Amino acid sequence: MSEPVIIERYAENSAVQVIRFNRPEKKNAFTRDMYRTMTDALDAANSDDGVRVTVFFGTEGCFSAGNDIGDFLAAAMGGSMGQDLIDFLYALAKAEKPLVSGVDGLAIGIGTTLNLHCDLTIASDRSQFRTPFVDLALVPEAGSSLIVPRIMGQQRAFAMLAAGEAFSAEDARLAGLIWKVTTAEQVEHQTLSAAAKLAAKPPEALKIARDLIRGPREEIIARIDEEARHFAARLKTAEARAAFEAFMRR
Repeated sequence: MSEPVIIERYAENSAVQVIRFNRPEKKNAFTRDMYRTMTDALDAANSDDGVRVTVFFGTEGCFSAGNDIGDFLAAAMGGSMGQDLIDFLYALAKAEKPLVSGVDGLAIGIGTTLNLHCDLTIASDRSQFRTPFVDLALVPEAGSSLIVPRIMGQQRAFAMLAAGEAFSAEDARLAGLIWKVTTAEQVEHQTLSAAAKLAAKPPEALKIARDLIRGPREEIIARIDEEARHFAARLKTAEARAAFEAFMRR
């Protein structure tokens, strides 16, 4: 079996680390093991002078359908989500080097909110961004309840995070969620090209510029923790369990 997450270096520029979700049969839904692998890769990049940029990709036609619902259902039945997801969110928020993402197709749940922590996102024109947290009787995560209103304004943030409305790639660009829209055939090439340009810049100057733009991380971390407390409590509710079971019956 192929690995559900592939960590590699861009062949034309070894300073670009690529994290590729590779579980297409499950629409690249994230499992605990996948979170651990991605967290390790982000943490390693922080201390590796040979890595200057990290890029996220899914597979053709699907970035990620979000968290594996089976894990949610197991937690709702008395299990635990564990620390793996939270550690990944911390790693995203605390990443010391630029993060770039190339989205093609579905970007659901954390498949959308992951991009909030990226410095540049390029999406194909067939991409769709959606966060059906409330539909699953859950709440926003990844610091999205803080970041999205700042990017989009309150009404569009409510439409995305509470109403669960889908955003096309162009909707997402106009809202400030992503940087650029291109074709499905070009998304990977343009994303890697953008990453390579960043990797070629003076790294210390780029880090300072990025830190100034992003601001202190403490507020984001605090919101991730606050959301996580609500999220964990919601997982144990009867309405969440019913929502997960209905989803699994589709």
